Amino acid sequence: MGRARVLLLDAAPGELLGRELERLLGHGLDVTLNLRRVADHAGARAAWAGRVDFDAFDESALLAETVRDGLGYHAVKSRAGVPLRASYLAAATDAMLANRLRVVGRAGAGTDHVELAAAARHGVAVTHTPGSKANAVAEFTLAQLLALIRDLPSHNEASHTDGWRTPAAPAVELSELTLGIVGLGRIGLALAERATALGMEVQALSRRPAEASVPRAHSLTALLATSDLVSLHVPLTAQTQGLIGRVELALMRPGAILLNTARGGIVDEQALAEALRDPAHPLVAAAIDTFEHEHAAFASPLVGLPNALLPPMSPE
Repeated sequence: MGRARVLLLDAAPGELLGRELERLLGHGLDVTLNLRRVADHAGARAAWAGRVDFDAFDESALLAETVRDGLGYHAVKSRAGVPLRASYLAAATDAMLANRLRVVGRAGAGTDHVELAAAARHGVAVTHTPGSKANAVAEFTLAQLLALIRDLPSHNEASHTDGWRTPAAPAVELSELTLGIVGLGRIGLALAERATALGMEVQALSRRPAEASVPRAHSLTALLATSDLVSLHVPLTAQTQGLIGRVELALMRPGAILLNTARGGIVDEQALAEALRDPAHPLVAAAIDTFEHEHAAFASPLVGLPNALLPPMSPE
């Protein structure tokens, strides 16, 4: 048997790319690097052998590369959660390919980007690295939280356009606020620890065994009604799809802020956009870094709303 063929669907950032490639090649793997997210194309072309350049989120382009020349790949690895649907998994494991897909790996938490039932049918193992970015995502969430509490985006915009002016009212202090965390996995716990250290009152809703240090809300309804800020940290499943919609948003405390760094689809973006446009709605702002339609297909009704903070996805 020849060397195992590996397709890197998206590159690691910065210097991490070189270290990753060296390790993979050091294990004797035949690596093909997709250059689409590589900043230094010339450098990558000079340093590494196998190179392609296509949009991994374009399913037809991904499939074309996978079956090119009838070779196939034993493994595909992604950082951004490229969707791998049943049709792709069937084609990538076709018996006519010289090398059939055996492993899908993600450098990040969650496997919802892969149709797991189809992967199991075709004998494809699916792996990920839960917790590898828990601190980074928790700190990213906290940064958004602080920016919205102090209304930094609008003050910054005003300084750039209308000149310097002082805020109209004194800022609320963190010790006056309650943070509600939906999902108490590694990221939720990391956020709870940091928010508590800053003096915030924290409560959580989770299916996990109780953590003595984090008080629990009895239900989602209770958490929404008693939290000034609500941060989502649950996987995207059939149970969490559309978890936050019009009804849930209307239950929130007046002046509330919603944060979603989990998965697109957990929040009904159209309902959220309508709430943020309504000056009488209890929700006053939201920070969303993950959307139902992303990358080349990015579209959201939240675009253009001044009280919607839409930063790029936190790094995986």
